[in-house]
Amino acid sequence: MWKYDVNMITESHIDQALEALFSDLSFSPAPANLYDPLRYMIAIGGKRLRPRLCLTVYGLYKDELDERILTPAAALEIFHNFTLIHDDIMDRSPLRRGMPTVWKKWNGDQALLSGDVMCIDSFRRLAQAPAEVLGPVLKLFADTSAQVCDGQQLDMEFEGRDEVPMSEYMEMIGLKTGVLIACAAKMGALIGGAPKEDCEQLYEYGYQLGLAFQVADDYLDAFGDEKVFGKPIGGDIVENKKSWLTTRALAKADEGQRANLLSAMHMEVVSPETRLEKIQRVKDIYVALNVQEDAKYEILRLTQKALEAASVTLSGLRLETLRRFADRLVGRTQ
Repeated sequence: MWKYDVNMITESHIDQALEALFSDLSFSPAPANLYDPLRYMIAIGGKRLRPRLCLTVYGLYKDELDERILTPAAALEIFHNFTLIHDDIMDRSPLRRGMPTVWKKWNGDQALLSGDVMCIDSFRRLAQAPAEVLGPVLKLFADTSAQVCDGQQLDMEFEGRDEVPMSEYMEMIGLKTGVLIACAAKMGALIGGAPKEDCEQLYEYGYQLGLAFQVADDYLDAFGDEKVFGKPIGGDIVENKKSWLTTRALAKADEGQRANLLSAMHMEVVSPETRLEKIQRVKDIYVALNVQEDAKYEILRLTQKALEAASVTLSGLRLETLRRFADRLVGRTQ
């Protein structure tokens, strides 16, 4: 148990708590082939954004981190990793966080089943939330889980369309990414005993921050450093996934640029050389339209919206804590 004096749950304390939490996390030892992929996904790490936000918000209202919040926070990360296992199968992604994906290391069937049991495990852990808030916490998590699936379905459907309006794209990433980050913030508030209005405003904070996070991911997929990003650059382009950059580019393009972009997007990838060529063609159009700078501005705009939502009910040190959390996310693209 991590215990600190009031107002002393710092970022450093949360770092230590997360390190201890995921170092000690255990799953059933058998069948090994079922649970080894779960251990593998947790071991290869990640940003731990969702449990970190949950603990950060909880720390705005409580002066210690104990099992009341640590076990539900772990559930958030486990559920997120379940979605990554299945995403990687659908996208045929070979790398995740710089390591082979589960379907690549084992096989597709094994990855599906291990992903399923990872989802179940997240609900099992979440059921250990404090009794006084268990009903609202479970409902929040179950509703969020269904919304994430809705978002993934829309994402897949968008792959078969040449163009997607920005409003539809933002709805999709709100479901696929925004709601789970919003859930993390609200869960920390609920378990921390925050007033109802705080819970709602913190949900909005998390939602807008989630949108910013996804736009940043879209930007990094095209313009990031593969060693830092943890997976091959240009994966969205190769898979014809609708990203914020693609959506923005098609909205800004003139007739000739639009035709060139659609031609590049439809280019068949049959070798490493054609893969690189397709990525470069699309990126050249992005640069010509300056959408990479538009994406940076959008990340900042959404982050500011998140902070405005939080500032409705929070101020002082609490608001500054959330500002620092947001800055860590925005800094990925600066």
